[in-house]
Amino acid sequence: MRLSRSLASATAAVCLVMSPPYDAMPHTRVAAREAAPPEPFGASCRSQVTGSRVTAYCHNPYPRTDGVRLHIECARWWDLDTDGAEVAAGPAQTVRLTGRCWKEVRSVWVSHRKLAL
Repeated sequence: MRLSRSLASATAAVCLVMSPPYDAMPHTRVAAREAAPPEPFGASCRSQVTGSRVTAYCHNPYPRTDGVRLHIECARWWDLDTDGAEVAAGPAQTVRLTGRCWKEVRSVWVSHRKLAL
C-alpha cells in the first residue's frame, strides 16, 4: 500500500514538471491570423478537336491578365507535338487558340501564367 502512494505522488510530480506554464498555452479567445484569400485568377478554357485540328477558346473574367498557351500532343510517334505561343487574355476578354497535328490528336491542354500588364 505504501508503494502505491509513493508511485502516485511521483506521477503527480512528473506531470506538474512536464506541463507547460499557463502563458505558453494558446487561448481560445484569441483568433489566429488567417492568410488573405488568394486573388482569383485564371481564364476558363474549352477546347474542341476536329480531326487533326484543335481550337481552344479562353475567357478571362478576372481583372488580372492571364497568359494562355495551347499544348497539343499528337498520337503518332513521328508527329511533332506543339506548344503554341503565349496569348494575353485581358480582363473580360475571350481569345482563340488554334493548332494541329498531321494525323490524330492524343491530348490537348492549356497552360496559364500571370502577366503583369
